[in-house]
Amino acid sequence: MTEHWQRRIMALGALGLVFGALFWMATSSLSDDLTYFLSPSELSDRGPAMVGATVRLQGMVEAGSVDWNPQEQRLAFRLTDGQATIPVIGTGVPPQMFREGIGAVVEGELDNGGVFRTRKVMVKHDNEYRPPEEGERPEDLYKTLAEEAS
Repeated sequence: MTEHWQRRIMALGALGLVFGALFWMATSSLSDDLTYFLSPSELSDRGPAMVGATVRLQGMVEAGSVDWNPQEQRLAFRLTDGQATIPVIGTGVPPQMFREGIGAVVEGELDNGGVFRTRKVMVKHDNEYRPPEEGERPEDLYKTLAEEAS
């Protein structure tokens, strides 16, 4: 083999190592940022394996389950998909549109007791604007959690 071919092979080998290292760094960092998006049934089915894993849980806020303490900024409620129900506890002020019967997505971790500890509560809503009907007040369309708790 000539010296010219040896240099080419060495260059291709070095290039392969660089691309391999870049690929490894890209895929290993992606696995650290992976967040599961599950329903209450899926979370229940996976059981203890999901304890401590960061998850986004999607479901409906169960009627009669909301407990909001504005002094402590503590929110507790149950999230359901109609088959399974997961108790959720979070801190901080919930979104203004948060209420019973609305679709919600929470991000956090399941603890050993089966309670989902959330850092973030997001409500699901459509983007359709509906003006108030005749005789309806705009403020009646958008009740806040604080008004309901009073």
